[in-house]
Amino acid sequence: MSRQVTEGRYFVEAPQAGRGGQLLRHPLVFDAPHSGHVFPPDFDTIAPTAAIHACGDAYVDELWSIVTQHGATLVAALFPRAYIDPNRAVHDIDPELLASLWPHDARPEAYSERGVGLLHRFAAPNQPLYDRRLSVAEVERRINDYYLPYRHALRDALDAAWNEYGVVWHLDCHSMSSRGGALDPDAGMSRADVIVSDYDGTTADPAFSRWLIAEFTRLGFRVAYNTPYRGGDIVRHFGRPAERRHSVQIELNRALYMNESRGEKHDGFASLQSQLGQFAAALAAYAEQHSEEA
Repeated sequence: MSRQVTEGRYFVEAPQAGRGGQLLRHPLVFDAPHSGHVFPPDFDTIAPTAAIHACGDAYVDELWSIVTQHGATLVAALFPRAYIDPNRAVHDIDPELLASLWPHDARPEAYSERGVGLLHRFAAPNQPLYDRRLSVAEVERRINDYYLPYRHALRDALDAAWNEYGVVWHLDCHSMSSRGGALDPDAGMSRADVIVSDYDGTTADPAFSRWLIAEFTRLGFRVAYNTPYRGGDIVRHFGRPAERRHSVQIELNRALYMNESRGEKHDGFASLQSQLGQFAAALAAYAEQHSEEA
């Protein structure tokens, strides 16, 4: 395993050598921004640890680690999503969470209105993360020490692939509860196995998104497209299909691989990871076929 770890912040895992020691590399980058569970020393939270883990994407980095066997690079955060969310815009600052006026660009989005912006107010409905407001200095520290290093590591991986091949396909990997939660737009509704999101065809070539949907369907999954999730800030920021930079958000239903109430993997984990390996092999073949296209 060729994994470079920046302590407490993120890791980058390079493609693994195949049989015979030959390194397989494709312009494929996966990232898992919400699977971290290393608590930074200044994470002064009052929420139970289980609630903090539950608002992240448990085991997603481990599930998708198999892609490095098929020529892809994997970038993953090590800090919890509740501490600072790499999939939010840096200006999505929640004024209800700050002890004083934010001196930088502050444009709260709908996420902050629900208490789940760049910095979360809640770990779960009616479960506050703090018994105080955060200072400007500690928010700046979280941005500079955790958020920006993760985003820069992802940027560097994408740029390296694009500079070598002139194209990059990026999958931003997440998990979701089997039913919409109280803070979600589809509260109480049953969800598909996989959701493919490209912000309504703007962050990737729609032909690539159609291929993803077809491939997940071929593997036996029920697939939804851009609903209830259209794609977060990561794919909106990095996806520029006109420049052959294609970014798509992938949500996996947690019921496929874990007991949602206990937060533990079940027997479906190994089966799902095997299917994701088949998916990664097909994606590698897709990349080989389409890398040279104008």
